[in-house]
Amino acid sequence: MLPAVPDRAVDELGRTEGGPETLGLLVRDQHTRRLLLLRAVLDAAEAAAPDICPAAALARLRDDWSLLEEAERLEPPAHRRGRHLGDVPGDGRPDGPVPGPGWPGGFGPEPGRPGDALPAPGRPYGFARASAHASASPFSSPPPDGRTTAPAYATTGSPLVPEEVYGPPGPSSVSGGPYGPPGSPLVPDGPAGPAGLPPVAEEGTTARRLPPPSPVRALLLHPFIGPWARDALRTLGAGTGPRTAGDIHEQALALAHFGALAAVAAARAGVSYRLRLTAHDGVLTLPSLGALRTGGPGCGARDVTVVHRRGRLTLRARGEADVVVRLESGAGAWSEAAAWTPAYTLPGLLPGSAPVPLDDLDPYRTARGGPRPDTLSGPADLDEADRKHWLHTWSGTAAALGTGGERRLAESVTLLRCLVPLAVPPGSVPGGTGGSCSGTRREAFGAVLSSAPATATAFAATLVHEIQHTKLAALGDMTALHHAGPAPRHFAPWRPDPRPYDGLLQGAYSHLALADFFQRSALSATLTTRRDAAWAQHARYQAQVGAVLPALVGSSDLTVRGRRFVDRMVEVYERLAEQPPPRGHAARATAYVRAARTLWNQRHAPGG
Repeated sequence: MLPAVPDRAVDELGRTEGGPETLGLLVRDQHTRRLLLLRAVLDAAEAAAPDICPAAALARLRDDWSLLEEAERLEPPAHRRGRHLGDVPGDGRPDGPVPGPGWPGGFGPEPGRPGDALPAPGRPYGFARASAHASASPFSSPPPDGRTTAPAYATTGSPLVPEEVYGPPGPSSVSGGPYGPPGSPLVPDGPAGPAGLPPVAEEGTTARRLPPPSPVRALLLHPFIGPWARDALRTLGAGTGPRTAGDIHEQALALAHFGALAAVAAARAGVSYRLRLTAHDGVLTLPSLGALRTGGPGCGARDVTVVHRRGRLTLRARGEADVVVRLESGAGAWSEAAAWTPAYTLPGLLPGSAPVPLDDLDPYRTARGGPRPDTLSGPADLDEADRKHWLHTWSGTAAALGTGGERRLAESVTLLRCLVPLAVPPGSVPGGTGGSCSGTRREAFGAVLSSAPATATAFAATLVHEIQHTKLAALGDMTALHHAGPAPRHFAPWRPDPRPYDGLLQGAYSHLALADFFQRSALSATLTTRRDAAWAQHARYQAQVGAVLPALVGSSDLTVRGRRFVDRMVEVYERLAEQPPPRGHAARATAYVRAARTLWNQRHAPGG
């Protein structure tokens, strides 16, 4: 099973930087969680009452999963390596597939039973193809404790996570198998390092590079599977009251999206098929390929027949001309039709590293419904000029990241899986310096949301900031750092409103990394203007962190691991103070923080 988070990983992350092994540990754990969420969706659909998940919807879900299995079976052997959907290495052998819950169902040969495609007796979570057992659930056998409903989210110790694979129950933690799910950066006897970085090896293993995840696995590990699974689970839950029209609509969107995922995976694997997908509100999105606009906004649900033959998709909607789409290697698909918008990617940050999707199409790229943080704008739809601006800025981002230290660049290469363009904040000029916004979503590990960056340096700083949130959120999933409540009561000089302790820790962590990034940039700069600009940024971030460190360190809610983590943050702060900025920058930064505190006290202090 996944080991407990080692102290060295806590120390590295507390110092705001993670080495290859530590980053691989975070990725591996997050991949396992994503797969468990997918498994939970399938179990929830199977367990839902007919008025929640009608028989037709469940049958369609089963068909879509069978298509995914067919894609897995037919993909190139270099990707497959003897594994199947559903395999979680559990016996310590390289490439030794066993039925397990890491993939949502699926099956693999039981050790000692070569070629047997049926789940082993006593293993309640494997399943056979629906065609082999038409009367059996194609997702799972009934849970061993006789439950009739599936939990919204699997946790360690639940029937979805047998202890013999995932270890004993722990507090709000889901651990992975012994080497993580297939396709993750670390696997038995052959851990492949993140793209562009050296291979990563656990102690006692031999490092060698393996092929990248297969198209099927890559799709199921995409950041937006997390938000999709969250929405699907919510709509499949029985709830406490009658279902609204909105609930029914969101469920239809979620199940239709899974069908689109299956169609893309099968096309990537070369499976020929003819099936019917559903476009909602005039758009059919095929993840990693592009989107078809049909019928116009407000047209509701509309059937689209999709035929795949030899790398070519034909999309047919009633009353409209056929749209022929040709798949491209990696991501994207080309078509002459104006109704088709291809997915867009930016080049890898390093030569040979994976391209980074610039996704303005996926329906789950931003939060659906509910309140949006007031610091973020809504999603952006890019035109050709917008994409050129992103590409121009992106082309200098790797060099800008490198000025802040090699690990800043390495972390972005390892953890950044997708960029989501946001609209320019009100009052700002696209591509200008009037303002920007960025963010991450805890359920979408690997995705960074950002408005159009003004410069490569500004974009590099955005990545440093958001990658810190990504790392800390992933670490918090693996081990508790504090037990503080959600009450917003702490002063943070970067926000006008009070912050809960967790928000204070997240903000201080990202600002500490920015202080380090800009100090290194200032020390390496040759141009006076760039050096002064970097020192000014460093001074402000350093002063902001210094203003909140006493509250972080003095909290009695810190766990042992949390105190170790915060102590490492203090070490970084003190190291940065050994090379202070020019006096004028330091004075202005101190005055800025003092003014922010005075204003905050006037608004929020008791009796203020």
